Amino acid sequence: MEVSARPAGASDLDVVADLATLAIEELSPHRGGELWRRDAARPVPTGPSVRADLDDPDTLVVVGTIDGAPVGYGVVRRVPLRDGSVLGRVTDIFTLADARGVGVGEAMMDAIVEWATSTGCFGIDSLALPGDRHTKNFFESFGLVARAIVVHRSLQP
Repeated sequence: MEVSARPAGASDLDVVADLATLAIEELSPHRGGELWRRDAARPVPTGPSVRADLDDPDTLVVVGTIDGAPVGYGVVRRVPLRDGSVLGRVTDIFTLADARGVGVGEAMMDAIVEWATSTGCFGIDSLALPGDRHTKNFFESFGLVARAIVVHRSLQP
């Protein structure tokens, strides 16, 4: 079994859009997921935002594969900060459930870290929903640690 990651191209639009939709469906029911979907997730349908990312020179979209078949995707974008520095923000990273635990996510993160480093980012940020220990542990294995906690109170009955 060959696990790898590569930059996505225009021909990957449909598969990445489908994976993005699956990611939203999977995360939405989790604690914090519904607000995440409304606030930070890609708009559905996902195709137009994926196309915009593929065309953006300040954004990298990667596809994770097993034996050449796409089973995951990740997105990182360069975010200019007020002090003139640039942060790499991982906005999406997702692997199909049946393809987890074999290194696909790691291959995608390696590609993301390499790109962010080579494009002058001083660091990388991402988001993990509360209680999503698997995602938190995954990011920690790449040296990402919590730097802020966002709190929320619903005003709806």
